[in-house]
Amino acid sequence: MSWEAFYLCCFLIGFTLSLLSLLSGATHLHLPRGLHGHASHGTIAKGSGHSPLNFGTVAAFLAWFGGTGYLLTRYSSVWALLALAVAFISGLGGAAAVFWFLVKVLLKHEKDLDPADYDMVGMLGKVSSTVRLGGTGEMIFSQHGVRRCAGIRSESGEAIPRGIEVVVTRYEKGVAYVRRWEELSEVKGRNSLDE
Repeated sequence: MSWEAFYLCCFLIGFTLSLLSLLSGATHLHLPRGLHGHASHGTIAKGSGHSPLNFGTVAAFLAWFGGTGYLLTRYSSVWALLALAVAFISGLGGAAAVFWFLVKVLLKHEKDLDPADYDMVGMLGKVSSTVRLGGTGEMIFSQHGVRRCAGIRSESGEAIPRGIEVVVTRYEKGVAYVRRWEELSEVKGRNSLDE
């Protein structure tokens, strides 16, 4: 295989992978785990949380490396090693541009989710579907500015009518166990008076 054919092959593979990456993003096609740029532990780029070695950057590297190498070997009389070095630097530049765009533009406002932000215990809500004696109901609550609902049971097993404010005391298997807010506020008020 000649250098020209090698570079052309790299370019075609890189271009095809880049096109696949673009189309998969536009059509929400999910790539196999590990190909879409999320870093695993120990491979995180400092301060970014995303690995510079991902599907998009590898595809860009191959396209730029192959394209530059092909043009240099086909249309100039540059030494093979010099063409290889220039093509490699060009590939790194293309990959760096894609990674920069990914981190600084597309993922600029992304942040890691904190499980504590979504903890149900202590959540205040209003019963939207009556909890029958020993049965289940539903409550509506607001979390991070979004209105949500959850299946609930009374912690004591009593019935709770619609419209009553409740507090989640524990959350198990998708069901929130609740107590009336007025009960908890009375208990808290008595405890502060006792002190």
